Amino acid sequence: MESIVLKNPGELIRIRKDHPGKPESGEVLLKVKRLGVCGTDLHAYNAKQPFFTYPRILGHEIAAEVIELGEGVSHLKIGDYCTIMPYRNTIIDQAVKRGKTNCGSGLSVFGVHEDGAMQEFFIYNADLVFQANGLSLDLISIIEPIAIGSHAIERAEVTPNDIVLIIGAGPIGIAVLAMGLLKSSRMVVLDTNQLRLDFVSHKYPGVITLLADENVVDDLKTNLNGDLPTIVIDATGNKESMENCFEYVSPGGTIVYVGLFIGDIVFHDPYFHRKEITLKSTRNAVAEDFQKIIGLLTSGVLNMEGYITHRLAFENLEETFTSLYSPGVIKAVIEYNH
Repeated sequence: MESIVLKNPGELIRIRKDHPGKPESGEVLLKVKRLGVCGTDLHAYNAKQPFFTYPRILGHEIAAEVIELGEGVSHLKIGDYCTIMPYRNTIIDQAVKRGKTNCGSGLSVFGVHEDGAMQEFFIYNADLVFQANGLSLDLISIIEPIAIGSHAIERAEVTPNDIVLIIGAGPIGIAVLAMGLLKSSRMVVLDTNQLRLDFVSHKYPGVITLLADENVVDDLKTNLNGDLPTIVIDATGNKESMENCFEYVSPGGTIVYVGLFIGDIVFHDPYFHRKEITLKSTRNAVAEDFQKIIGLLTSGVLNMEGYITHRLAFENLEETFTSLYSPGVIKAVIEYNH
């Protein structure tokens, strides 16, 4: 079967490798049908992804078909369309025992720490596979990033009384926005990319959009009748942006970091205390997030129309991948024609 390998930064190569064979007990053989491209994949290509080694087969935002079941798998059947939770724990430590399955010390992320789905078939743990029959392949392929947005909103403990500022209108930021709107809270989106802000304004006309510049605090107060956001969620993974959150948040407010970068965050401690800020991080998602998103998409409560803006073919991906660095890209998917 064919696979595409990120051999080194900036070097995708196509190889032929053996079919993975038959699944063992508790496993399932999957055929990849769609694959979302994550910021993680783009960062890895540019050698900017933490905790990453080369060579690596990328890909963890997956729409797949069940081809064969291992012994003991009863919640799936051959022909099911599904997605996977691409995080599995190699160590059952304190975090996992407490239900924090997304931050165990032995967490392995499919397509990051181990080879992913930029190939035709793979075998995976059946208990991390979620049936999503009734949804289109496109919707199935975006369940994982939306689940991350859902987890961020839950970590932020958003209520209808909150004013939520989302920094970064990329795919994760928009997923956070979509889930935050379901909480009926007031939403503001900040970005340096006017094309992405235009996308948000078109898709969510009631959302305030602001272009990031030196006047952000004044612009926030102007648009919020003198107030500041009670919750700031940063989805940029940019040091300067993440540090600026302390200026944007209201007294008694909460900052949540979704993105990450290789380095340290620095803030002025007296300022942090004066505002009595709550600082949180959010990592990946948990099974409940995946189940919730499948239910919301299936019922039509969550509308992600237009979220996918670009498509590439698996057949020539190594030649077209760099087109995804265009400023107009929100979410891209790879189509497998097999």
